[in-house]
Amino acid sequence: MPITVGHDTSKTRKTLTVGSQSVDYYSIPAAEAAGLGDFSKLPAALKVVLENMLRFEDEKTVSVDDIKAFSEWAEKGGKNPREIAYRPARVLMQDFTGVPAVVDLAAMRDGIKNLGGDPQKINPLNPVDLVIDHSVMIDEFGNPRAFQMNVDREYERNMERYTFLKWGQSAFNNFRVVPPGTGICHQVNLEYLAQTVWTDTDQDGKEVAYPDTLVGTDSHTTMVNGAAVLGWGVGGIEAEAAMLGQPISMLIPEVVGFELTGKMVEGTTGTDLVLKVVEMLRAKGVVGKFVEFYGSGLDTLPLADRATIANMAPEYGATCGFFPIDGETLRYLRNTGRDEDRIALVEAYAKENGFWRGSDYAPVYTDTLSLDMGTIVPAISGPKRPQDYISLDKAAPAFAKFIDGLRAAKDASAKEEVRWEGEGGAPEPRDIPGDTGNHKKGWYRDAEEASHQLHDGSIVIASITSCTNTSNPYVMIGAGLVARKAREKGLTRKPWVKTSLAPGSQVVSAYLEAADLQKDLDAIGFNLVGYGCTTCIGNSGPLEAPISKAINDYDLVATSVLSGNRNFEGRISPDVRANYLASPPLVVAYALVGDMNVDITSEPLGEDQDGNPVYLKDIWPSQQEVAELVEQTVTREAFQSKYADVFKGDEKWQGVEVPQQETYDWPASSTYVQNPPYFQDMTMDTKPIENIEGAKVLAVLGDMITTDHISPAGSFKETTPAGKYLTERQVPVREFNSYGSRRGNHEVMMRGTFANIRIKNEMLDGVEGGYTKGPDGEQTSIYDAAMAWQEQGTPLVIFGGEQYGAGSSRDWAAKGTALLGVKAVIAENFERIHRSNLVGMGVIPFEFTGGDTRKTLGLTGEETVSIKGLVGVKPLQEVPAEITMADGTVKEITLKCRIDTAVEVEYIENGGVLHYVLRNLAKAA
Repeated sequence: MPITVGHDTSKTRKTLTVGSQSVDYYSIPAAEAAGLGDFSKLPAALKVVLENMLRFEDEKTVSVDDIKAFSEWAEKGGKNPREIAYRPARVLMQDFTGVPAVVDLAAMRDGIKNLGGDPQKINPLNPVDLVIDHSVMIDEFGNPRAFQMNVDREYERNMERYTFLKWGQSAFNNFRVVPPGTGICHQVNLEYLAQTVWTDTDQDGKEVAYPDTLVGTDSHTTMVNGAAVLGWGVGGIEAEAAMLGQPISMLIPEVVGFELTGKMVEGTTGTDLVLKVVEMLRAKGVVGKFVEFYGSGLDTLPLADRATIANMAPEYGATCGFFPIDGETLRYLRNTGRDEDRIALVEAYAKENGFWRGSDYAPVYTDTLSLDMGTIVPAISGPKRPQDYISLDKAAPAFAKFIDGLRAAKDASAKEEVRWEGEGGAPEPRDIPGDTGNHKKGWYRDAEEASHQLHDGSIVIASITSCTNTSNPYVMIGAGLVARKAREKGLTRKPWVKTSLAPGSQVVSAYLEAADLQKDLDAIGFNLVGYGCTTCIGNSGPLEAPISKAINDYDLVATSVLSGNRNFEGRISPDVRANYLASPPLVVAYALVGDMNVDITSEPLGEDQDGNPVYLKDIWPSQQEVAELVEQTVTREAFQSKYADVFKGDEKWQGVEVPQQETYDWPASSTYVQNPPYFQDMTMDTKPIENIEGAKVLAVLGDMITTDHISPAGSFKETTPAGKYLTERQVPVREFNSYGSRRGNHEVMMRGTFANIRIKNEMLDGVEGGYTKGPDGEQTSIYDAAMAWQEQGTPLVIFGGEQYGAGSSRDWAAKGTALLGVKAVIAENFERIHRSNLVGMGVIPFEFTGGDTRKTLGLTGEETVSIKGLVGVKPLQEVPAEITMADGTVKEITLKCRIDTAVEVEYIENGGVLHYVLRNLAKAA
């Protein structure tokens, strides 16, 4: 489908000839010559947005003043928060967020039909790629059959969802699906889909070049910024609006410059660097801002390391972490198999239009900070947050301090108080009746025998997983070399450690095989388990029964070590309390020792065949060893071969049969895909925003409540509201799958909202999990309480602390909140994506002002809340609120309404962004 660009473009549209190619483009120097401003000092990341304004300049969405605002941004030292309408070139999805998005599109086709419109109006106008990567679960591990068995089980669990997605591929234009078993969306995007400079024909049939840009329904869409492709995560609802032609309303962002100097030293990895960057930027405070990396250090920083840093932008809170185009960008494009004509175009376009990072690159930034990469040391992060940086030599003492903190916790639950009784603290490793002494030699007959050695700090999961690091051949080859050297010395994983290798693309397997390292990883227990997110998204699969039983019987603080980007409470495994992020080589090392209490920088990992101690330094490869193997095995041909048939899939995928029809025939008995209620009984009429009167409190929550707390992705038990729903429909527990896999069914997801096993509602004392007080004052599930309040016609509010909605971009954290009847969320501040998602679902976010918090106000959840001043509310307006306490006294406070832009006011008036789009499309029909 041709792209549509603005019409008044004669002053800025130019022609660029590169070899035999001749393309039009929108020139920033020409805009300067036309008197629109001085853009020479803009960061490259912001020039991408400026080019977007030039390309879509017309009377409807982009004005000349919008363009001039970018010059004023530089004049004002990197600040000019003007509202603009931004149009990304394409949309990226994964299946957990993609299924509900396609469900919404299918429901919108039904909805527009009911409004008298044409269902074919509901089609992506921008290219959409959906990569199935979130569904594979690690049921089988540590043996050669693990990959095939996990794939087979994946299809058994998810065939209903896959049938639906394949129907979507055939029913919608501009929509492609990358089948299961191919890779992780961000890695496939980085290695294949992204082009850095995109080309397409316009409405007049002329070829136009422009920066490759995208939004994605996964927060780690930011990874592709490592290749100078501007992209970030949005909620599924915002992505759906974008793919339907709705521009993204945003403020011109501040851009923080992060200077990198020096170069990495021996013994450190790109993961160590990114963990330090996360710590620094989270402390700096970059929520809602762009971060652009610059400085002489980029001259020695491979694109794989850049992509790792860009990937974790959600962890440091930024909208994106951008790296400008330079020679390393071109080298990576060439090495990953991109067309040579495209590479030549990228270089010529970047230099012609001011996107190139040369030696004289010195833009204006809103603020800056600096890091000498020569100071980086080996590190991990944990046990609960990515920004909890710990240098490796402090890891064991830090874990001991964490355990001490649990012991000393004043608000420990009754269970925890019993658990820490006595002088001995946690149970020590127990002797096995009749044991032959095998455990003293480091090996065991089975998991039952191994379980008797568990204690606080036992590492029960060690997983090389996630696009964050498996996209980086330097750390993956490094992990293989650690495995090789350990194997040579007779070391292997501890038997209580569930080990797994889940690369982000098949190219990783190709170069590990070519380097002859996969057999070494296999020998240590890191067999291939699948190509997907696995442990990083909570699809760790069950621990062996004796291991799980010992952890729960003795209430042990079991740990995991993974090469991912997220380690929030309750995310990785229900059996694991402490989770640590580490480089792939360190994941292997920790699997060998199996215990977070061991200081692996100074204590032995084990003994070799002769009984001699083996230390980490004995099996750690040199940078030269790694670089030589990367040079030999990570080839252009490998990328071209593995991506040749990327959309074809295996025989299972090819065998999925779907009906050819423009609207979906919703199966009434489906527990995976249901027609959501958003558009049922919808009319063409909108409703003005009204004050919120007499609302009750559904939950009072603390700081850093993540979208994982609000809408968990992992497994759930039959005793939960979601479990009861499935049990009532004769779904056996073993077929429950996960919350993430059932995001196409609003009935399951409503019941899973605020149901994370580690969430704590401050309305209750010391209770973990999705509980609150119902209308009768008794403890009940949040879902049941919400339904009871809905029956009474009572609106609900949620109170929260700082960084409310941090983490993943999952739209169900907002959808579930809305469907429970919550009209407002009041917090100290919000993470960017979740705030936008709440607005997109018609829920109004508010922030405390004047130093008020849930704590200073003494909120218990017994209050009644009324929020005034919402009739005719303006963006970012402060409004009065009355909180009636349990004793009848009234506290009057001022709240900041976080409806940030004028178009967001319209979204709320329509009941949400999809309703807004649907009504507009119906009118156009």
